[in-house]
Amino acid sequence: MSIHLVGGGPFAASDAAAPFLAEATARSAAVGRTVPRIGLLSVAGASAASLSPSTADIAEVLGGARQAEVLVTEIAPGEVFSTTVLSDVDALVIGGGVTPHYLDAVAPLVDQIRLLVSDGLPYLGYSAGAMIASDRALIGGWRIGGVEICPEDASEGLDEVELREGLGLVDLTIDVHAVQAGTLARLIASAEAEFVTAGIAIDEDTTLVVGEGALEVRGTGSVWRVVAGEESVAVATMGA
Repeated sequence: MSIHLVGGGPFAASDAAAPFLAEATARSAAVGRTVPRIGLLSVAGASAASLSPSTADIAEVLGGARQAEVLVTEIAPGEVFSTTVLSDVDALVIGGGVTPHYLDAVAPLVDQIRLLVSDGLPYLGYSAGAMIASDRALIGGWRIGGVEICPEDASEGLDEVELREGLGLVDLTIDVHAVQAGTLARLIASAEAEFVTAGIAIDEDTTLVVGEGALEVRGTGSVWRVVAGEESVAVATMGA
């Protein structure tokens, strides 16, 4: 089973659904279910009156044509998820929104998520859900030492770039909306500042699949690998 990291954009365009659903279905079959149960965790925007658009998109794509039973749990910023959301599910999705809110919300689940994923539970992180999957998660910010390093719109409500302990599912720091939001520059600058030794920036409509074999890129964009050296930062692309 794999970890699927989606860089944002319309979920259907990311080409992430089919392989993730196949893994969820295989896990459900092992316990005698024909339709997999997928937990989808979402933190609403500050003024959201209904299910967030990206969460609704993911739920529709995964649950369409009765491919899966999608169990959506959406909470308000500042709340935390109950551990019961992980009960009897065949796969887990953590959606998109404000990344620091997601990291706070999943705090009671971290150890349980690590155990489940290590036991083969398929994980899909969309946007914020991809960023918090890291050992050391980059959760936002648009300046380093007061110097602008990416557009303020990508700041996640933070001024200076901030990294915190994440879910610990992958050992690379993850950023998303790479080309579209200018966050590739944030990851490069974070490596230059020695905040990050190695990281991945994922374009929208693009998925990085981390499994037992080689890394796989799916979708229309690129995955950018950023590695800090002694005197420079190396950047290379991994295309679909």
